[in-house]
Amino acid sequence: MLGCASPFWRSAGIVALLAATCAAPTLVLAQSHPGSWSMNAPLPSARGEVAAVALGGELHAIGGSVGGTARPFHDVFDPATDRWQPRAALPEGRDHMAVAVSDGRIYAFGGFTSSVHQGAGTNAFAYDAKTDRWTALPPMKFARGAAGAAAIDGKVHVIGGRGLDGVTIGSHEVFDPRTGAWSEAAPLPTPRDHMVVIAAGGKIHVIGGRFKGPADRTGLHDVYDPATDVWTSAAPLPTPRSGLAGAFYNGLILVLGGELPPGHTFPENEAYDPKSGTWTALAPMPHGRHGFGGGIIGDAAYFAGGSLTPGGSGTTDQLIKFQIAR
Repeated sequence: MLGCASPFWRSAGIVALLAATCAAPTLVLAQSHPGSWSMNAPLPSARGEVAAVALGGELHAIGGSVGGTARPFHDVFDPATDRWQPRAALPEGRDHMAVAVSDGRIYAFGGFTSSVHQGAGTNAFAYDAKTDRWTALPPMKFARGAAGAAAIDGKVHVIGGRGLDGVTIGSHEVFDPRTGAWSEAAPLPTPRDHMVVIAAGGKIHVIGGRFKGPADRTGLHDVYDPATDVWTSAAPLPTPRSGLAGAFYNGLILVLGGELPPGHTFPENEAYDPKSGTWTALAPMPHGRHGFGGGIIGDAAYFAGGSLTPGGSGTTDQLIKFQIAR
């Protein structure tokens, strides 16, 4: 069954431990932790529960919380100069936003206005980097924060999150930028929030998260196929966590960080290969963190902000960069 493993992992010196068939993959155990970390110019200010996304070779850090209050932050990092520059602020202060890029625009949804998880919104905004302007879009049906968003086939999917009553939801809404209309798709099988939502290989992966409080964490891994409007299960996250950041890097879904009150944040950096259905451990972050975001620029993954300790304290301005030598 080793033939089911990705060539990348074989070249990285990783031993694949698979189930009896490729249709039921299990954890990949690594003999080493590939990759390395370095620091870049810090954010202009420390902030937690920040969203981030890459667009046009730059990293956009959007929203976030300071002292328990959401702010309309929007700063852009250029790796060519190792500098941050301010851009048009969000129309309103929000943290825990769900963000995605489609057709050269940034889409930002929901979020909270204050701690802890207060003021979940139905708000939706689009950002045009050419004009440096945000535009309000038709609102979502369900208010939510700590949801996830992913763009696929020209549409943006907003999945899960936590609503106004503080209860996690499985709602799955789809925005079509061409028509400006929302529709509903098959809901997430197990409602949760603070998870990773990534589009890869024509499908959407929802990984990890929590059901209730911050000490609650899961390794659930659900996969949505927009062609059939059906969810299936995939190999679970090896280290169950919530308060995560993720990115699709070199064909791999990276799942990083997380929190476990009262005193632990996760430095784990685990990667899922959608082709082989296997997980492996990559080089851990320099320090555990949660409530941060990131994106891919060139041959590197960049992650900004967050908190180095559980909850709203310990916010950081760090920008860290991950690379795997090819």
